[in-house]
Amino acid sequence: MSYDLLVVGGGINGCAIAREAALNGQRVLLVESDDIGAHTSSASSRLIHGGLRYLEYYEFRLVREALQERERLLKAAPHLIRPLEFVVPQHGSQRPAWMMRAGLMLYDMLARSSMPRSRKLGPQDRISRLALRTADKGYAYWDAWTDDSRLTLSNALDAADLGAEIRTRSGLASARRVGELWEARLETGETVRARAIVNAAGPWVGELLNKVGITTKSKVRLVKGSHITVNRLYHGRHAYLLQQPDRRVVFALNYDTDYTTIGTTDVPVDDPRDPVIDDAEIDYLLEAANRHFRYRIGRHNIVHSWSGIRALYDDGAKEARAVTRDYVLELDEDGPAALSVFGGKITTARALAEDAITRLAPVLGIEKPVTSRDRSYPGGDIHDFNAFLERVRGRFPFLGDSRSLRMARAYGTRLFTMLDDVRSEAAMGRQFGDGLSEVEAKWMRAQEWAITAEDALMRRSKCAIHMTEAEREEFARWWDSEDGAIDLEV
Repeated sequence: MSYDLLVVGGGINGCAIAREAALNGQRVLLVESDDIGAHTSSASSRLIHGGLRYLEYYEFRLVREALQERERLLKAAPHLIRPLEFVVPQHGSQRPAWMMRAGLMLYDMLARSSMPRSRKLGPQDRISRLALRTADKGYAYWDAWTDDSRLTLSNALDAADLGAEIRTRSGLASARRVGELWEARLETGETVRARAIVNAAGPWVGELLNKVGITTKSKVRLVKGSHITVNRLYHGRHAYLLQQPDRRVVFALNYDTDYTTIGTTDVPVDDPRDPVIDDAEIDYLLEAANRHFRYRIGRHNIVHSWSGIRALYDDGAKEARAVTRDYVLELDEDGPAALSVFGGKITTARALAEDAITRLAPVLGIEKPVTSRDRSYPGGDIHDFNAFLERVRGRFPFLGDSRSLRMARAYGTRLFTMLDDVRSEAAMGRQFGDGLSEVEAKWMRAQEWAITAEDALMRRSKCAIHMTEAEREEFARWWDSEDGAIDLEV
């Protein structure tokens, strides 16, 4: 098979580039050796943000671009992305109050957003102060929250809707330049050809360059970021940005209704495979929470943890926290083109993809690239999410409040297609726990490239966090059985 563009890597950057290329009429094949968003792109802090702390490192262009993308994403995926207020206690801060206020004013100016402007904490913030040990001074500002794995998946879904071919569990084994084309052998044994290759392998970008025989001066710094989840530490729909003695910041975010997530860390690593939180990271995050919150927690309070590897562009910074979160694209045109992606963040993935296609346009014969700036993501054709949620609850009252909210957030308007013939709870089929039903599970397999039970439980739905071990095991048995199998394909 021959394609215009072979994209290697099913993280947020690879999926966004595949989407942008397909939007421009290119024949695209995206290959991923694991699941869509299986690694870095499903292990973030789940924030769509400008990066307030990056202002300290004079990353004004990055912050401005990220804030612009935040506004676009809020409109393009209102089911997956929602505004979120952050409370910033000043207690124990290594930054004087005037610096914090000046930074927030600059953040507001760069954003030019429809969201509320930053402000000092006042009497109206009684609830957010109650959870804190000391709350004499502080500030509040706005950013946004997302479901990182589903946002990554939405890029892949839209790419497929536009004609791209998406193959998971099918990585790149090797590739070589043959005349004007790349000849690539996949891990499945198949050979494909493409006019250009995009290396969006994230932490494995260097390994992939070796596979295709390209040398480059650009490198990545691998940094492990870990999170812990504990029983809910505070009431309210806001989050906290906790300033640390080492000048890092740690976020505390209420996850769903029962839990608070605390993260992240910045630990330099050499190996991107199978990252796991270590004792020092656990202690760091517990100390961060206990430094600020009245309710003290320990290891026995941790109900879940996760770690991911961020592949940051190596700009020579001495400390991991100071390494740029900006991206670098490197185009090799010594024969058929190869574009390699170094760094990046989930907020700016769409802009990175637009930049990538602009760089590749002469190679691919695109005269004037079309951009996805005003394009909704699948399920995102929603003007007002609250009004949409009321429609969902009116049409499917048997879902209940909690499940209807989760599914409306996950699927947006695609939920009406999933449940088109469903008129009752009984028609949802077998129930597995935390509101996960047979209908939804089969949709994930048929429409969202879910191959394993883990794909469905951890990345498509995150229901595993709320299910018991027995429920997870029972779901896995069903998934692998004939009852869980389906004949449909994406």
